[in-house]
Amino acid sequence: MPGKAQTAIDKLEKAPRRKMALRIWLRLLTSSQLIEKEVRKRFRTEFDTTLPRFDVMAALAREPEGQTMGDVSRWLLVSSGNITGIISRLEEDGLVTRARSAGDRRTHLVKLSCKGKKEFESMSLAHEKWIRNLLSGMTKEEMATLDDLLIKVKISLAREESS
Repeated sequence: MPGKAQTAIDKLEKAPRRKMALRIWLRLLTSSQLIEKEVRKRFRTEFDTTLPRFDVMAALAREPEGQTMGDVSRWLLVSSGNITGIISRLEEDGLVTRARSAGDRRTHLVKLSCKGKKEFESMSLAHEKWIRNLLSGMTKEEMATLDDLLIKVKISLAREESS
């Protein structure tokens, strides 16, 4: 007996070609949700952490000299309130440090601590492996084609957003 997801996929397969854009959007959404669900589960079981914590650490790893919490929230497209709580817990765990900015005493610069860098490196290597395994049903050529097509999607979305 097919599950709900399979039934929905079967219905989409039978949808007329005029619904192609809708079918593509649903496939992108479903694929993204399935990958995210698996990644969240693996972070929880293998590192006893969350995807948002990993995302914040990844943003901080991009700027070893530190970033403001506003910069981190803009990079991750989330509110400063969300970032503040995560940063506070990462600081309590010794994974990040916070210091006042020399240029603006009201602003704090946040960066990964030595412990945070080591932990992030370990999580980052595992994350890359998980994604590679989750996408292993595609050849390198298929992945390259999909990457090119998704770039086109992103450009199209950026044009739509700016108009």
